[in-house]
Amino acid sequence: MDTRKTPNRRQQTQYLIAYNLICAVLWTAVLGRAILLIPLVGFENVAGGVGEFAKWTQTLAVLEIVHSALGVVRAPLLTTVMQVSSRLLLIWAVVDRYPEATAPSPFYSSMLLAWSVTEVIRYSYFVWNLQGSGVPGFVTWLRYNTFYVLYPVGITSECALIWKASLVAERPVTLAFWAILGIYIPGSYILFTHMITQRRKVMRGKGVEGRS
Repeated sequence: MDTRKTPNRRQQTQYLIAYNLICAVLWTAVLGRAILLIPLVGFENVAGGVGEFAKWTQTLAVLEIVHSALGVVRAPLLTTVMQVSSRLLLIWAVVDRYPEATAPSPFYSSMLLAWSVTEVIRYSYFVWNLQGSGVPGFVTWLRYNTFYVLYPVGITSECALIWKASLVAERPVTLAFWAILGIYIPGSYILFTHMITQRRKVMRGKGVEGRS
């Protein structure tokens, strides 16, 4: 039985390395494009230059729900669903549906920057970890420390965009957006405390908790 499991596990690992590497490259492209566009065309035109690419790059994360549901990765399914679904809500139901109210906003750019930096670090960390050769210390530090800044920036930007969309949406949609904003605070708290818990485990295991 072990002889059958080993090749399957190896194939899963190779697939996950490829998936995470592709995602890291895609988000690096989003980040680089956004950084170049902001000084060239201003915050109000960033969406026109990178929005479509960012939309489909984020949509690819649906596979992470599948990975968790099938047990391919050990990530908690509920946390994964919350993270991915909130991003898809912003991309498809808010920005894509009400571009006139959201795309020109500086909050769209700040959201995109927070997302892309987070994802470049996260996917790079996973690639190193899956290769089995050890994750460089600076990558681990970035993974488990930068969220203290990036999460609040991202969450604040997301809430601002939902609010802006609610001002121009149809009445039923507006009420739905307000309800979503109502659950954003407890939802964000769950995600944030999950990252803090993970940070404590990882950093303590590496003996760098006191130096971080």
